Amino acid sequence: MKIGFIGLGIMGAPMARHLADAGHELFVHTRSKLPAVIAETKAVGCASAAEVTRQAEVVFTMVPDTPDVEAVLFGSDGIASALQAGASGPRKVVVDMSSISPTATKAFAQKINALGADYVDAPVSGGEVGAKAGSLTIMCGGDPAVFERVRPLLEKMGKNITLVGGNGDGQTTKVANQIIVALNIAAVGEALLFASKAGADPAKVREALMGGFAASRVLEVHGDRMVKRTFAPGFRIALHQKDLGLALQGARELGMSLPQTASAAQLMQACAANGMGGLDHSALVRALEIMAAHQVAEG
Repeated sequence: MKIGFIGLGIMGAPMARHLADAGHELFVHTRSKLPAVIAETKAVGCASAAEVTRQAEVVFTMVPDTPDVEAVLFGSDGIASALQAGASGPRKVVVDMSSISPTATKAFAQKINALGADYVDAPVSGGEVGAKAGSLTIMCGGDPAVFERVRPLLEKMGKNITLVGGNGDGQTTKVANQIIVALNIAAVGEALLFASKAGADPAKVREALMGGFAASRVLEVHGDRMVKRTFAPGFRIALHQKDLGLALQGARELGMSLPQTASAAQLMQACAANGMGGLDHSALVRALEIMAAHQVAEG
């Protein structure tokens, strides 16, 4: 199959590599130099999103935020400029795997549909580790028939792949995911900080908690990061901060309150204000540590 992939960052590059390794003909576009993991394949570099779209049957996008997706879709030499309503042949499919606004996604899908192409929103969870392992969780919104058409491609990048509903529902699910993850990181950070300041060994506390009802993937992975002080980004605070902003924006639109989400967003804002927006989101614990005048562990 001829596949397009736009956005080859920390997540996008290994995801695109899985498609190339599966034998698909890959056309790619990125704002910077082709990463080595893609350059060593037979992928064809393209000068624009439009050029990618003209070559491909299915075009994937994996960029940071809502304005970035809008620019890739509808900007100069964007995907839309290469689509034409009433064109002969199979309908092209645009699959956006970025994490963006559910409301904007619905509008984007309608515009792409009007140009004679199909649209699936398919944001992911699992971070850089999941992207490299091809084990991402993928939350999809779109027409069932279109979803089934692209599902074999998604299966090269992820393991838990669910069609939640129509366009926008995949993004809504991702926002819900980010709420849960952020609140878990805050909870683990508070627990380990409390234990450490009380004089207990946080590594041993984490080990003990992993055997009980408090066990979680966040405690396992990010609790370990907090103890070992390994905050190199798998998923940056700045990006999670953006996702919580989407959650709070959605809550305003729905006329509801998300108080714990707002609290987690403020902790991430405190980290960003102290120059830590580029660290892994497990570094949210640093905001708690600043307030406590104590670190979970030295380092």
